[in-house]
Amino acid sequence: DGKIYDAYVIYPKNHTNEANFVEYFVYQIMPDILENKCGYKLCIYGRDVYPGEDAASAIEKRMQKSRRLIILLTQQLINSKEDAYDQHIALYNALVQNDTKVILLEMETIGTYGNLQESLRFIIKQQGTIKWKEEHTVHPQSPNSKFWKQVRYHMPLTRMSS
Repeated sequence: DGKIYDAYVIYPKNHTNEANFVEYFVYQIMPDILENKCGYKLCIYGRDVYPGEDAASAIEKRMQKSRRLIILLTQQLINSKEDAYDQHIALYNALVQNDTKVILLEMETIGTYGNLQESLRFIIKQQGTIKWKEEHTVHPQSPNSKFWKQVRYHMPLTRMSS
């Protein structure tokens, strides 16, 4: 299918306390489980898209080469302006071109979805979100937890048989 990545990951890029856990999740936990244990290939900004590259076109190209979009929903991502561009391109591709499935990971309680972008609300209404719960933080590395099983269910089939 010409795709290089199984998923492109969108997450808040600011450095607040919540973001510290989110970055740990994005750079440590996700690669450990989805890449090392399950054989997926992720595209993560800051690891696979380098700051200094023409970010806009690099992000768009990488998204087009990804089979899924994983969006980590946090209060910060919802309120952040700098992540809006990534989100906008991703949601546009997913909804308009309809060739990329979106996986929404609710990393903290969002509460009402009323202040989300309309396109995000549409996706939530269609397929819901996968909720990260505090107790997952204790044993985040188990690929057999309910959370990771739900994530893997929405991911494309891997070439590696598990």
